[in-house]
Amino acid sequence: MANSHSNHPAHLQHHFVSSEQQFDAAKMGMWLFLVTEILLFSGMFVAYVVYRTWHPEVFLLSSELLNPFMGGLNTLVLLASSFTVALGIHYAQKDNKKGLVINLVLTFLFALTFLVVKYFEYTAKFEHGIFPGAAFDPHGVSHGVDYAMYNVPYAKQFFSIYFVMTGIHGFHVLVGMGLFTWITIRAVKGEFSSEYYTPVENCGLYWHLVDIIWIFLFPLLYLM
Repeated sequence: MANSHSNHPAHLQHHFVSSEQQFDAAKMGMWLFLVTEILLFSGMFVAYVVYRTWHPEVFLLSSELLNPFMGGLNTLVLLASSFTVALGIHYAQKDNKKGLVINLVLTFLFALTFLVVKYFEYTAKFEHGIFPGAAFDPHGVSHGVDYAMYNVPYAKQFFSIYFVMTGIHGFHVLVGMGLFTWITIRAVKGEFSSEYYTPVENCGLYWHLVDIIWIFLFPLLYLM
């Protein structure tokens, strides 16, 4: 019994027979969680499609107030972050601690950049009365744009959907930043290697889903 415990890897939980079994169980759990996330956003996408089908001209008009440059910049930022998190997993598999830490930090910085850009997007709308729901009251003129002309029926529905979808997505980005902080600290301590990198891969799976959701949000809200 003592010998079996001495051969027991530090990362292996006592209720698992092997590291492979623990890895498979953790990955299955993450995929089940991601399915629930897909269902969450699917409901919002359905709401978008329904309202857009009912009022296509209003949604087209309202989307003019979104900044496609900032949306495109954030798309590039998230695509870059997907690349760095994939590199981080690769370096973990190759026992390259330095490469893992560098790419985790880069992923965190890309996530932070995304939220900073989103902050400027939101504040630019708030100062002209563009809020979700009953608070929607566009006013003022900026860069030759008269915001009052966008105060039309059902425009508030568009911006309610916009703020809810991008807001929940932004919350997921914030959660991702917390996760990357956690695994970066563990990576610096040398807890990950080619024998054990499950948390890194699971965080990577979560982050790829966050990126994919934005790839759908960007054209639907900003370009169509």
